[in-house]
Amino acid sequence: MTRTRPPDDDSGVQRLPRTIAELPFFASGRHPKPDLIGQCRGGEVHYTSGRDLLPKVRDIGLGLAALGMTAGSRVAILAESRPEWLFVDLAVLAAGAVSTPVYPTLTTEQVRFILRDAGTTVVVVSTAEQLQKVVAIAGDLPDLRAIVTMDGSTAGPLPGVRLVSLEEVAAIGHDRIRGGWGVAREFHDAARRVRPSDLAAIIYTSGTTADPKGVMLTHGNLVSNLQGVLQVLDLFESDVALSFLPLCHAFERMVAYIYLTVGISFAFAESIETIPRDLQLVRPTVMSGVPRVFEKLRARIYERAREAPAPRRAIFHWAARLASRRGRLLAAGTPLPPAMRLASSIADRLVYRKIREAVGGRLRFAVSGSAPLDPDLAAFFLGTGLTVLEGYGLTETSPVVSVMPLEKIRFGTVGPPLPNVDVRLADDGEVLVRGPNVMLGYYNRPDDTASVIDDGWFRTGDIATFDEAGFLRLTDRKREVIVTSGGKKIWPQPIEQRLRQHPLVAEAVVVGDRRHFPAVLLVPDLTALAAALQVAPDEARNRLETDDVRGRYRAVVDEVNRSLAQFERIKRFALIDADLSPTGGLLTPTMKVKRRVFEERYAAQIDALYGPGTGGHAESGASGVQASDAS
Repeated sequence: MTRTRPPDDDSGVQRLPRTIAELPFFASGRHPKPDLIGQCRGGEVHYTSGRDLLPKVRDIGLGLAALGMTAGSRVAILAESRPEWLFVDLAVLAAGAVSTPVYPTLTTEQVRFILRDAGTTVVVVSTAEQLQKVVAIAGDLPDLRAIVTMDGSTAGPLPGVRLVSLEEVAAIGHDRIRGGWGVAREFHDAARRVRPSDLAAIIYTSGTTADPKGVMLTHGNLVSNLQGVLQVLDLFESDVALSFLPLCHAFERMVAYIYLTVGISFAFAESIETIPRDLQLVRPTVMSGVPRVFEKLRARIYERAREAPAPRRAIFHWAARLASRRGRLLAAGTPLPPAMRLASSIADRLVYRKIREAVGGRLRFAVSGSAPLDPDLAAFFLGTGLTVLEGYGLTETSPVVSVMPLEKIRFGTVGPPLPNVDVRLADDGEVLVRGPNVMLGYYNRPDDTASVIDDGWFRTGDIATFDEAGFLRLTDRKREVIVTSGGKKIWPQPIEQRLRQHPLVAEAVVVGDRRHFPAVLLVPDLTALAAALQVAPDEARNRLETDDVRGRYRAVVDEVNRSLAQFERIKRFALIDADLSPTGGLLTPTMKVKRRVFEERYAAQIDALYGPGTGGHAESGASGVQASDAS
């Protein structure tokens, strides 16, 4: 197994590209392996070799230049994660232009805001659906010169805007190389002229509580984050990864840059629905995810156990309880008692091995980011032989601030700050970050920039503490703290996290700001509820207002309330039949709750929870929703 972090000299500095513009040259030259970047499709993995990476990037870059892209141009990528996404991104950065990722789940109006705000010159789209969004707003984009389609979709003529396929763009670039031997050299020279201080990307925040802002990140920001992460995580060229998070998000984009730098073979899942199949195809040794992914994985494991015959179900629950205890001892470095070692060996043969096989059977570790990971979930997976390391960061910090080291796991924390990042806590516990990874600022928003960066320290809006080992322990979002009318402060995320642990709960949103008491909107997991009721999912949806179903969810809330302080306890709840799909508008692309959208969409239901005469059974007037008192 070849280590991938060799030092340049005795200082231990790693060999890294100077800018992301140099990354395709770096990766192609150092890692010419046949299976560098892959795409899962139809039960197979189709790979692009490391040797072919640079020619693909170079052809696209030269073709985009023929369409008018120059150094500093804004090029938007409106597409799902796939190899072509990376090829375009690297081609843009190698030319000294600025890459602007746009989530494909956004509405046409949201896309209009981003493309217009960024001053986009070229938009690269994936499908006919994404193309139609841009066509509909092209007249409102004064800087737009070209639209490039990955799948060859077409549209009617657009005045002043050229519409071409990505294949045609690459052919244009390739013809330019064949037309003169110096063109390829010029492309290389242009990439070398890019400086670490040059703008690389404008990434628009997902906007859980406010309108999106364009985060300006330089090449130096991104490379410094590469360096910091690689000083903490042991990654090898022989590792294999499956990618299924959106590349539009700063976290997965950085993960992809790390894979290319290290030479890790990685493949993109065909879709969210095919992840179980694609895990078996790729059999990853490392992986990135978000808490909801691991929550759903555990929920599926428990769901399958519920469907098993009684003896096997009893064995599973015994093994699951053992896994949680075992995981905590392993994390603490405490030797397992002899009886537990024997029991673990039996549980491994009967249960744990099957759980590991569900994710390919050879996962060394996964890294979870974007939101806090439940400590009980992490302990359960570690006890089964699946290590989930928690990390922390924000788009504004390129994005990683801290990550858990594999050799020292502390549940409930996100690890120590990266070696090249400084972190301190303000008087109110807010996390402040300073380092080469902190953004230039928000594009076209100097006042917003000044409000979050003071003397080089970036105000994250997150509340945390340091434990005795110097590991960061996140509490909640500063802006999301609930202050009751009695002046009590309640942090909703830990409560919501506990509620989501139950198989019957798909999502939970605690409310109560400036109200007398906290309440919660619960989105049922209709599949799990249907299994519990032994009915079809549609029938389970029709039963949300029945006493039987409300009683089941009242028991869930009561169980969580037992561990809360009196002022934190949920007094009432409502069951909401909400669309939690990527297009439903209630979750960000990284599956975090858009709290403001949730509260606006279900304002009537929230008011009903606090209205006069609710008596625990107030009808909200909306189908499938009823408010109930917790015990």
